[in-house]
Amino acid sequence: MSVPLKSFLLSYLCTLPLALLSRKILMADSEALSSHAGDPVAVEALLQAVFGIVVDEAIQKGTNASEKVCEWKEPEELKQLLDLELRSQGESQEKILEHCRAVIHYSVKTGHPRFFNQLFSGLDPHALAGRIITESLNTSQYTYEIAPVFVLMEEEVLSKLRALVGWSSGDGIFCPGGSISNMYAVNLARYQRYPDCKQRGLRTLPPLALFTSKECHYSIQKGAAFLGLGTDSVRVVKADERGRMVPEDLERQISMAEAEGAVPFLVSATSGTTVLGAFDPLEAIADVCQRHGLWLHVDAAWGGSVLLSQTHRHLLDGIQRADSVAWNPHKLLAAGLQCSALLLQDTSNLLKRCHGSQASYLFQQDKFYDVELDTGDKVVQCGRRVDCLKLWLMWKAQGSQGLERRIDQAFALARYLVEEMKKREGFELVMEPEFVNVCFWFVPPSLRGKQDSPDYHKRLSKVAPVLKERMVKEGSMMIGYQPHGTRANFFRVVVANPALTCADIDFLLNELERLGQDL
Repeated sequence: MSVPLKSFLLSYLCTLPLALLSRKILMADSEALSSHAGDPVAVEALLQAVFGIVVDEAIQKGTNASEKVCEWKEPEELKQLLDLELRSQGESQEKILEHCRAVIHYSVKTGHPRFFNQLFSGLDPHALAGRIITESLNTSQYTYEIAPVFVLMEEEVLSKLRALVGWSSGDGIFCPGGSISNMYAVNLARYQRYPDCKQRGLRTLPPLALFTSKECHYSIQKGAAFLGLGTDSVRVVKADERGRMVPEDLERQISMAEAEGAVPFLVSATSGTTVLGAFDPLEAIADVCQRHGLWLHVDAAWGGSVLLSQTHRHLLDGIQRADSVAWNPHKLLAAGLQCSALLLQDTSNLLKRCHGSQASYLFQQDKFYDVELDTGDKVVQCGRRVDCLKLWLMWKAQGSQGLERRIDQAFALARYLVEEMKKREGFELVMEPEFVNVCFWFVPPSLRGKQDSPDYHKRLSKVAPVLKERMVKEGSMMIGYQPHGTRANFFRVVVANPALTCADIDFLLNELERLGQDL
């Protein structure tokens, strides 16, 4: 992390408690304050100390390439180091601060430039500032009454995201993760086809069928189970060698489901699959959906942010024809967990009709303002955290152009990684990537040239787990691995952290060579 960035965060974090507590200090004689918060000066000192620890451990050390990604400990040892026991008597402020530092110290630093493990990484200071404000205000985004700023802000952010999809109008909501966004889409599609099911339940429904690629996110299967459709209702469509849905097989699967007496109602395409980073051919899939009258949902939780790039947005050509889109700015845009949007082309208030229950104690219709601003009845939750501020504040600071550069840089660094691999012995690509998922095998010296050996793939499959253990225990970096179909375990490097440089990519390759030289 650059010095100006550290200075920004340090000054912001350390001055924030003063602003938040100024009103409390003025109320020092208040019985409520003294009974709940104790001495306001002590409260202020505690929070300033905590924020100082955050800056030191999570921000400065946590984003410094010379520090460890994680300080690995075995579970039983970690339990002792953290002193997790909850006791009858409270502890001193000194002990509390020790706990705070230990919690951060032994946690994985996902903002570290050598954390390649998940589809999220990096630390954006403005998004972090937004998260701090959100947590400090501690409000729920269900009515304009208690969250006026955030109700208006959420609609502005959702409108901007919809415009990038290609819609001039529509609806949407921020959800607690992309999996829930996908489940909402399935529920909305079912309700649109069979609105009676909201009242009468599953007994009013014929056997239903939804369609998705074998490379889809597992939340589609989970959603079918959770919503009572059953996992058997999910028809798995073939994918090509690059992991993209095959539209011809989708057509075949729809005809097969109809022949078996099921009613097709939804197709879930994927823009940016979890492992290979594949983008389904949305135009062709939309054509199929149009012919059969099916709801088209696009799970763009991972790949949606590519829409900000004029250079690469062609990967999502056809997304404007979708009925719903899931998009997680907390991934490639580094907005911070969680920031997951469900976007709808619908303008008929489908979200509210599907999920609303008109709770009279919360959504009174005789309020003194426009009750359409009470958005809480659109969702199945009651309490709902504010997830729009971190994205809004980051967007304000970066502008669309700054966010576009972030996307383009990720693509460029992924290409750099691929080209550098090709120069080195022992690195074998699973395939040429079209996104920022770079999948490859590291073939150690003992296996090079042994591809024809009968046990080659079995031995190769053991390499990634061993290297993963070594890198994690040393704390040098973190990379995910997985098997895939008939493919032996391979690494998936996610090139997403905005702070990444070519030097970090070089380190990754050098470190794998160092850790695997004796295998």
